[in-house]
Amino acid sequence: MKKNLKNAPASTSPPAKATIADVARTAGVSKATVSRFLNHRDTLLSKDIATRVEVAIAALAYSPSPMAQALKRGRSKLIGLVVADVSNPFSVALLRGAEKACQQAGYLIMLFNLADDDAREQEAIETLSAYQVEGFILNTLGHDGGAAATAIRHGKPVVLIDRRHHDLQVDFVSLDNTGAMRLAIDHLVERGFSNMLYVTDPIKGVSTREERESAFHRWILNQQSSDSKIVGRTLECPSDKAEQLDEGLRALHASAPRGQAAVVTSNAVTSLRVVASMARLKLRLGMDIGLVGIDETDWAPYVGPGLSTIAQPTGELGRIAANSLIERLKGQTPPPRQILLSGELISRGSSRSDAPSAN
Repeated sequence: MKKNLKNAPASTSPPAKATIADVARTAGVSKATVSRFLNHRDTLLSKDIATRVEVAIAALAYSPSPMAQALKRGRSKLIGLVVADVSNPFSVALLRGAEKACQQAGYLIMLFNLADDDAREQEAIETLSAYQVEGFILNTLGHDGGAAATAIRHGKPVVLIDRRHHDLQVDFVSLDNTGAMRLAIDHLVERGFSNMLYVTDPIKGVSTREERESAFHRWILNQQSSDSKIVGRTLECPSDKAEQLDEGLRALHASAPRGQAAVVTSNAVTSLRVVASMARLKLRLGMDIGLVGIDETDWAPYVGPGLSTIAQPTGELGRIAANSLIERLKGQTPPPRQILLSGELISRGSSRSDAPSAN
């Protein structure tokens, strides 16, 4: 029996994309000839051959790969950006700032997320290098200086953001952590808070965490020189230890007179963890425990009475880092630079104590 194919559905498979070999075959020339034409070297070809190649390209709707063309010229126009944790709003804002600067300069960003796993730093460098990135912007955990050194040995310029590799002499862009912590401590003292707890992820050699924790205690000591009642301590708390955070906040609240206990958090993610813990403990922001967190976010004004923050110029950090790298890609060779940007205090309800001294 014959099959009736009259009403058979048409194939929905997309047509195969034309290759340079297809163009060469259609035009009756070699692939090298097509390549010369595509790289604007048609002056090396006769008018007849150039016309045949041009007609074949149009007939096949052939589009050369921008990446392949860039690699042939020795330039990928790609910049590798490695971030510690893309779920952190800091990383997102950093990406936006760097991406905008790169776009204006004709570069593209390739992103690698470490997901807070320092064991992947070497993998990040190797993976991005395989894509022929021209340079690196690194916001890593700062543990594996060898990973960044590998990029430098391959002749790739590197710019560090937020977290240092102390043995690398490269451009470094960051928040002024000392100044930011001073803003937080001075603000809380002015509002009547005197018993403070700095809550941070485990410090374990991460330069930003070290700098902020050191600055916290430095400014507490500075306040104690004029008011001996000011006290402060650090709570290092992993993200999976909610009960440890609960216990720390419970002890802080119990040890301080009404309205004098306050928390300073190391970043936006830690701020959310503290807010969640206070909800579990039925403690009120600002009333029972004050809070100032480093990192401003879109949601900070809407949490409880509003979270007081030290806003980082995060987009600007990304922009400056990208521009610093692009300068070096263009051949400029200034000495390694350290660029520290100031934070901005944004005061909201979480730092409005109801202590008598604050009224």
